[in-house]
Amino acid sequence: MKKIQISPSILSADFSQLGNEIKKLEKGGADMIHVDVMDGHFVPNLTIGPPVIKSLKKNCSLKFDVHLMISPVHEYIDAYADAGADIITIHPEATANLEASISKIKKLNKKVGVSLNPESKIDLIINLLDKIDLVLIMSVNPGFGGQKFIPKVLEKIIELKKIQTEKNLHFDIEIDGGINFENYKLAIEAGANILVSGTTIFKSNNGDIKKNIDLLRN
Repeated sequence: MKKIQISPSILSADFSQLGNEIKKLEKGGADMIHVDVMDGHFVPNLTIGPPVIKSLKKNCSLKFDVHLMISPVHEYIDAYADAGADIITIHPEATANLEASISKIKKLNKKVGVSLNPESKIDLIINLLDKIDLVLIMSVNPGFGGQKFIPKVLEKIIELKKIQTEKNLHFDIEIDGGINFENYKLAIEAGANILVSGTTIFKSNNGDIKKNIDLLRN
């Protein structure tokens, strides 16, 4: 079984103190930093772009796990790769040619993630799983932090894990959306090995980031 990794979402951080917040995550034992990029078009919210990622990355040794919720995504891949993204995750619905977008990310020497919204089927990526480094299962409808976890997506993780075992594939399974101390074990038991969490990491236990990361990992 793969080691459980924690990828805190800076969507729940204090945006006026982003650099300091990332330092706290680093000191608190985070495995990577999850950056949600939203365009107000593919999802109903706007967040940060390449210049902010570039400046944050300068002072951080952790990998940047960048989730692009933008459409059309293909033409923006270069900009996020240049800004310092280590993993670039895209949605099948946000590109005219998923295989071409995957290939582009690979050519830029970045890890490829593909994200499935709660209603998106595994069929969208089933024939490309051998080319993907990470599958991100959304357990809320993307757009805003602090939403309630959708338990039904666990079935998708169980199915993905089964396919992974049968075909001897090695992609990571990441889950994002409403992950907290009540449901994180269910996600791990289903087969997820990377947990994205924002509100729980930044706000629980009086904002004790290290404690919250340790609790989610163990």
